[in-house]
This record gives sequence, structure tokens and C-alpha cells, in this order.
Amino acid sequence: MPSVSAHVAHTLALSVDHVFGVMGNGNAHLLDILARETQAQYTAVRHEAGAVVAADAYHRAGGGLAAATATYGAGFTNTLTALAEATRARIPLVLVVGDEPSSGPRAWDVDQIALATAVGARTYTVGPADAAATTATAIEHALTLRVPSVLAIPYDLADAEAGPVPTLAPSRPPSPIEPSGRAAEQALRALAAALSGAERPLLLAGRGAFLAGAGPALGVLAEATGALTAGTALGQGVFPDSTYDLGVTGGFGADGAMELVRDADVVAVFGASLNQFTMRFGELFAPSTRVFQVDLAPAATHPRVDAYVRGDAAMVVDVLLGHLSVMGDGPSTWRESVDLTSARARHPGDGSAADGRLDPRSAAVRIGELLPADRVVVSDGGHFIGWANMYWPVASPDRMVMVGTAFQSIGFGFASVPGAASAKPDSTVVLTTGDGGGLMALADLESAIRSAGGRGLAVVWNDGAYGAEIHLYGRKGLDQGPMRIPEVDFAALAASFGAQGAVIRSLPELDVLCDWAARPTAERPFLLLDLRISGDVIAPYQQEIIRVNS
Repeated sequence: MPSVSAHVAHTLALSVDHVFGVMGNGNAHLLDILARETQAQYTAVRHEAGAVVAADAYHRAGGGLAAATATYGAGFTNTLTALAEATRARIPLVLVVGDEPSSGPRAWDVDQIALATAVGARTYTVGPADAAATTATAIEHALTLRVPSVLAIPYDLADAEAGPVPTLAPSRPPSPIEPSGRAAEQALRALAAALSGAERPLLLAGRGAFLAGAGPALGVLAEATGALTAGTALGQGVFPDSTYDLGVTGGFGADGAMELVRDADVVAVFGASLNQFTMRFGELFAPSTRVFQVDLAPAATHPRVDAYVRGDAAMVVDVLLGHLSVMGDGPSTWRESVDLTSARARHPGDGSAADGRLDPRSAAVRIGELLPADRVVVSDGGHFIGWANMYWPVASPDRMVMVGTAFQSIGFGFASVPGAASAKPDSTVVLTTGDGGGLMALADLESAIRSAGGRGLAVVWNDGAYGAEIHLYGRKGLDQGPMRIPEVDFAALAASFGAQGAVIRSLPELDVLCDWAARPTAERPFLLLDLRISGDVIAPYQQEIIRVNS
């Protein structure tokens, strides 16, 4: 007779292709059924936080709804930081965990429902009479609200009989939100009129525009209005034509490009929340700029927005194009009059910094020249985060995966690799991480190497410190002792797991990446580059943070 775990596994496999996890007492029966009786793929990671991170990265890299699994108690509590990140980043995933017995808690049990609630995740607990239905409800919750849900299996019910598994339909994402109502229509007409009459129009797209499939329509809108285009850090590559694109906005943006953004007289923002980093702490737009926002949130997400339209970005753009065709005004000629090559230029670095260590800017430039074009960049958090965003452009938003930024956490880098590698099995996965976050995530270095193999490489920006804290608090006179990290040989650590590791102290030594990339994928190992960089070079976005906190 099928068990509770069988009901959960079969219902989960209807909507989920991939599960990431760590096996324990609370989920052993579930994993057995998944392996024996479903088509869902399972990837083992080495830390429970890594299971949620991998599922998160899988979704962000275009893999769809994913699941993570862990046992009860310590297994569950290990997932909480990653779960908090996923809730704040609005990532739909299902975390299946063991839980205390239905008869009541044991001495080592904790209130898992309360803990999940504290980080913003709702828990659904299964029983013999409703395991399949409850699983389906948890999936619907994740898809509809775009947040993680926790599915709990009480320990004493995991192998309990539950009767035949019911036939259920796979869960689907909700239908797009159409702009509706008088206020939306007025705002749309105002936006169309503003774009039609703008002398210096700009279109800014975020990840929401990509998820809506609005890229092609936004390309047509850019042509119709003569607008310059730009993307947020999570919206890189939304526009199909990069000819008039300014790249990333905010602290990762080029100085000249951000000056052009500030020169715009009308800005239309699609699928971007306009957080403090995108907005350069309020200085992205000039005071006179008219700002319109299109998003799915109930209301505008930044006080700088002058008019707001709630709706699917692709649908809204289609309506705008209709209004513009009736107005009949020609496109602006602003973008043809500016020097975009100069505007997009970035500092190439000085090769070596004054302390003799690598200038991270120069290393980033050289690595960017050597990376395969099919790359998916996964980024940990830390001071180094700017270098990949500034110097390694990607083709589309699902190729820049930054797990940790929503919750301001570090230590998720290595665990992101299995998720991205599973979602993009034909692409090269490039991890960018620091020595602080790298050490924190070390349990899943093995997971990264195993899952990506010759399609994966990691770049460790090794400055022997928690760089962001050094630049922000060290300069305020705080004791730097706790901010320093003894220099670690990450190349040797990678080699101990069967990867190829190389310590890089000069730019010519980066030729190892050229040699690696030239080999057939099947013949090369996972590569880790341990960059011994200077801590004296401050990323531009960090300089903004220092300014705001001074």
C-alpha cells in the first residue's frame, strides 16, 4: 500500500523536475520513492542550506519550480538563512522536510512552523488522509505567490499507509496580470504620451520583464521611441539589441552610462523594484526626470515613481505600442547623438596594485576576455560582487544568478553551482566568490565540482579579508583583526576534491583559463582560480555605500 511519502513524492514529481537535498531520518522514505518510482532527478548536496540554495539557483537559471529536502530538527534549522533569502527574492520552491511526530515533540524537536513563519515561509503538514492534496496545495502556494513553501512530513507518518495515490494534474503558474481599471488606463496613456514627446527617453528593465517574456516587445518599444535602454543587475540582457544599451544600472554601472541615465527626461521602468542599489541610493535619476513604473506589486515600490501601472510587462508594452502608433510621433534622436562607446567604458585597472597584488579590475577584464560566451555566472555575496557584474556581461537574466543579495548574505556560492548546472546543462557555469564566503560555503565545494565537472569553474577573489567590512568599518577606525582572514590556498582545496586549482598572482598566469577553455568539455576538470588580489582597490558600488554611511 502506498505510504504518505509516496503520495508526497508522486505529487511533487508532477510539477518538479529536480530535487536537491541532504538525506536524513526525516526524508529517507521520500528520497527512496523519488528514486525508485518517479522521473524527478535528485542531486545530493553536503549542507542543508545548500539544498535550498541549489533549488533557488535552479529556478533563477531558468529551470522552473524546484524542490529542496532536509530532515527535521538541525537539518531544517540549517536551511533557514537560505529560506529567508528565497522568500525575500520571491523565488517559488518547495522545501520538503521531516518534522516532529504527530504524537508530539521529542526532546530534540523545535517549533519548525514558527521558525519558517519567522522568515516568511508558510508550512503545510501532511497526513495519511490528505498527503497528496496538501502537497499540491504547497506547490500552488509557491507558484501563485512566488515564494517558498515548506512541506512537513511528521516522522511517525513518513511510512504510514495512505491508500492509492490519487490522479492529480500538474500545477501551473498563475495567468499574467492584465492592466485594468480607469487608473491603469490613464497611467498608460500618460506614459505613452510622455514617451512620444520625450527628447531623451530611457527604458529600464529588470528580472520581472524577463520573466514576463517582454524582451522582444521592449525591443520594438525602444525602436519606436528612440530610447536608450538599460537593465538592473538581475535584468541584464532583456533587450534583444545591445546597440543602444547602457548595461547595468546602479553601483555596477559605468560612470558615463549613469550620467546618461541621469540626463533622461522620461524613464519607463519595467519589472524592476528600484531597490537602493539600483537607484544609487536615490541619485540614479535627476530631480526633473519623469519616472513611470510597470510591475506586479500592488503599488509603486519607490517614492521616486511619478506614475504606476500594475500589470504584466509584456501586456503593458503591447498596449503602449498601440497608443504610440495612433499618436504617430517619430522616435527621439537622442541615442544617435551620444558617444555610447565612451559612456560604457570602464576602468581597466593597473595590472598590479600598489601593494604588489593583483588589481581585481585588470583580472576581471582578462577573465572576461577568456570566458566562454555561453556562460552562466553565479555569484556569492561580498565586496567582489561588482567585478563580475561590471566586466562579465551575460546574454540574458537567467545567466546571472545572485543568490544572497535579497537577504544580504554570503556563503551561498558553491551551492549555487549544482542548481545552475542542472538548469543549464549545456552551458559553462562560472562561480564568482570571495575568500570569506568561500570558506563559509566550503561544504558544497564538492557538490559544485561533482555537478558541473568540466563545465564549471570558480573564481575566488582572495584578499585575505572580509573586504566590505574593511572598507566600511576599517576606515572608521574599528579594529580590523576580526575583519582579516589568514590567506587560504583555495587551489589546493579544490585539487583535494579532484578539481584543477591554480593560484593566480599575475595576469599572464590567467593563461591557464585560456588553456582550459580550449580543451573539449569532456576532457577538462572543474577549474578553480585562486586570485590573490589587492584589498586596496574599492569597487565603485562600495564607494557609494561608504559615502552614504559616512
